[in-house]
Amino acid sequence: MGPVTPRTDTHYDLAIIGSGSGNSIADERFGDQRVALLEKGVFGGTCLNVGCIPTKMFVYPADLALGAEHGDRLGVETRLERVRWPEIRDRVFGRIDPISAGGRHWRIEGTPNVTLYEGHARFVGERTVDTGTGTTITADQVVIATGSRATMPPVVGLDTLPESRVHTSDTIMRLDSLPDRVLIIGGGFVAAEFAHVFGSFGAGVTIANRSGALLRAEDDDISAAFTAAAQSRWDVRLDTHVSRLEEHSGAIRAHLSDTSTVDVDVVLVATGRVPNADDLGLEHAGIRIDATGTILVDEHQRTTADGVWALGDVANSFQLKHVANHEARVVQHNLLHPDHLESTRHTAVPSAVFSSPQVASVGLTEREALAQGVRHVVSRQQYGDTAYGWAMEDTASFAKVLADPDTGLILGAHFLGPQASNLIQPIIAAMSFGQPAHEFARGQYWIHPALAEVTENLLLGLPDPR
Repeated sequence: MGPVTPRTDTHYDLAIIGSGSGNSIADERFGDQRVALLEKGVFGGTCLNVGCIPTKMFVYPADLALGAEHGDRLGVETRLERVRWPEIRDRVFGRIDPISAGGRHWRIEGTPNVTLYEGHARFVGERTVDTGTGTTITADQVVIATGSRATMPPVVGLDTLPESRVHTSDTIMRLDSLPDRVLIIGGGFVAAEFAHVFGSFGAGVTIANRSGALLRAEDDDISAAFTAAAQSRWDVRLDTHVSRLEEHSGAIRAHLSDTSTVDVDVVLVATGRVPNADDLGLEHAGIRIDATGTILVDEHQRTTADGVWALGDVANSFQLKHVANHEARVVQHNLLHPDHLESTRHTAVPSAVFSSPQVASVGLTEREALAQGVRHVVSRQQYGDTAYGWAMEDTASFAKVLADPDTGLILGAHFLGPQASNLIQPIIAAMSFGQPAHEFARGQYWIHPALAEVTENLLLGLPDPR
């Protein structure tokens, strides 16, 4: 580390840029340190305000709404009467907005050793940051936790449409009313989840996706099955892009590359996210980024500049809150114990897509295993081949697992169907603690006839190398 800047009113022991996962670092153990917290947007980060939490609060009533359409096959006459969108929206943000405001207030009033600067932070030198508030600060240690943001594709006319008509995941949940027709540009997890929400609530959904499948980052079998399910529910245009958008007769007309047009009320752009690293003045502080704009860090989350750390979406390719939280704990430990550094663990990192059907994944896909030349065996399990699957009359949901044929260690697992994000968790545990599939499956009781038997049977379907 370079020479320590003499202490002044604008010099801190620690500066944290970003109030999402980074905000959790400065707990009571930092009570004897002067800490600066810098935030240019809404306090609390993406997950709390516009990501994981509010989206799932929309997904749950969407699940209920969709379920009402499918009772007849079980002898239950249910139907969706109507959706009171303002009540759903206000339930979500009536909880989230006070949490965000409360977190901000606590940092201002409840932690006297922490100073909150609300402006766009930029480095102007080594561990020297212009806070965007008219004050420049220095710090012995700096943590960058600025997250990521939604991207906007170069569609002709997109930037000329009214803000009330064009949205990203940051704004779509605060609509005043439920639109009748929604165009979603993109085919990843954001597109899948919001298609489920709006489609279940009764809106007509059109998805325009450049590639030939939805959720194409998932295992090929999962992606294909999800795409087929989506095509049965929504107007899905594959290998199609939006070439032009314009206002037309009180609606938005989208001109698609397949020469067709679609008239909608709202456009949701869901074409991915990029790290918030490009406007931080990193070049002034010796902080390097890779070709994707992600900050380069080592196994301890240290950047290429002495005394500067980075975590979360700005420093990894996962873009997952649980990964950001893990990295924040590692950085926190390393700041407190510089002589005993911990390393970040990026093995067995799971993810889930809360659409319908729900998707959950961990580890290698079969496509990746083949491309990397990894020897593997595969087991596949239909939900409908378990007792609870019979109760559900489930004929489509399934899971698959890849394992090493010599050791039985699990290489990856992929679920598509109800409770996928829960059913995969035991496999994440087995992978994390290095337990072979059969040993893990036979070494515990599985409640019968719970849906968890999908996971049990999936593991037992692998050959036992012992």
